[in-house]
Amino acid sequence: MTSFPIIDLKATGKNISRLRRSSGLSVREIQGALGLTAPQAIYKWQRGESLPSVDNLLALSILFGVSMDDILVRSAGCALLTGYREPDGSFFIAFNHLRFRRETRAPRPVRMRAAS
Repeated sequence: MTSFPIIDLKATGKNISRLRRSSGLSVREIQGALGLTAPQAIYKWQRGESLPSVDNLLALSILFGVSMDDILVRSAGCALLTGYREPDGSFFIAFNHLRFRRETRAPRPVRMRAAS
C-alpha cells in the first residue's frame, strides 16, 4: 500500500487568489501571461472548483515568485493506493481517502487491462 497527500481545493484556491493579489496581478494579466482565451479557468481555480494543469501551475509559480509547493495546500489526510490482480488479468486500483479523524471513504475503483 502506498500513501499519497490530498490537495485541498478550497484552500489552494484561496492561496492562488492571495498570491495573485500580493503579486499585484489582475486576473486578466494572468490570463494573458498563460495564453488563456478566457478568464473563467482562473476564477475556477480561485474558487477551489478545479486545479491548474501542471504547466499552468509552473507558470503561476514563476509569475508569483514562489515554488509550486507554495501554491498547493495539502489537506489533513492522505490517500492510500491499493492494487489487486484479477484472475482475468485486469488490474483493480482503489483509492481510500483518510481524513484527520481516520474516517475512510468508499474506494474509487479504476480497472485497467494488463499489457499484452
